Amino acid sequence: MPFARLATATTPTCHLGLGLAAVGRPGYINLGRDHDLGADRSVEALRARTHELLDAAYAQGVRYFDVARSYGRSEEFLADWLAARPGLDDIVVGSKWGYTYTADWTTDAERHEVKDHGVATYERQRAETAALLGDRLDLYQIHSVTPDSPALTDKELHAKLAEATAGGLTVGFSTSGPAQADAIRAALAVEVDGVPLFRTVQSTYNVLETSAGPALAEAHDAGLTVIVKEGMANGRLAEPHAPDALRAVAEDAGLGCDAVALAVILRQPWAGVVLSGAATVTQLTSNLHAAVATSTRTGWPGSPR
Repeated sequence: MPFARLATATTPTCHLGLGLAAVGRPGYINLGRDHDLGADRSVEALRARTHELLDAAYAQGVRYFDVARSYGRSEEFLADWLAARPGLDDIVVGSKWGYTYTADWTTDAERHEVKDHGVATYERQRAETAALLGDRLDLYQIHSVTPDSPALTDKELHAKLAEATAGGLTVGFSTSGPAQADAIRAALAVEVDGVPLFRTVQSTYNVLETSAGPALAEAHDAGLTVIVKEGMANGRLAEPHAPDALRAVAEDAGLGCDAVALAVILRQPWAGVVLSGAATVTQLTSNLHAAVATSTRTGWPGSPR
């Protein structure tokens, strides 16, 4: 892995990360949100919940934490937590730019975020992220690149990102939509002065959506760290929504459907970090059982590490 601190991590859960999208803002797309968060979704309530999750994740060996400018106050919540724990120098922090959060802490806004991959947005959001996370930021990714994204062809932007790389920041991209594989392959071809620009890719992959798999394998072979998001398909692979086939495997394994779903991804030889999007400590703890399942079970799809 290109992240020095993750490369030296030896905990069973070092290949699992915690994403804060579900707790960084009051409105999100995960199923069961009303049950998970309850009625109080104030800033302070979600700040406290985020800190509780971060404490639990770190205690159980998680070392990668994922935020974004569009995840409400996720960067702020993480920054507060880090500031209160200055001795935690083995943590890796990734954030993303390219979407601006516009819902103003409401759940019924007409638009919750606005996408823009232009240089001006990059410079504004890079400054905003720096003001919160400072030198704790390790990875900065373009948020949700698609094949038609100007971020794939904008030479001025590429030069800005290369400058950030020269300053010690790892630069990557995430993908979304039905053409993730095309976006990944296009991004792999982006170079600055003959050197590949991107060192990480973060994409959707789960047992219901595997189309990006071959392209992610190509990215891994090219030296990129692959980060997997939406491994739980936004809650569709957790009880009570999980399909019968997944339930059967989970029952046989004595694990939750969520742990089995994440373990299948962890067993892909190209998977570097698989994100949990847990909103409660109970969910997180269950998700993290995927690390044990990966090391002990045989006969599941994918190859063990």
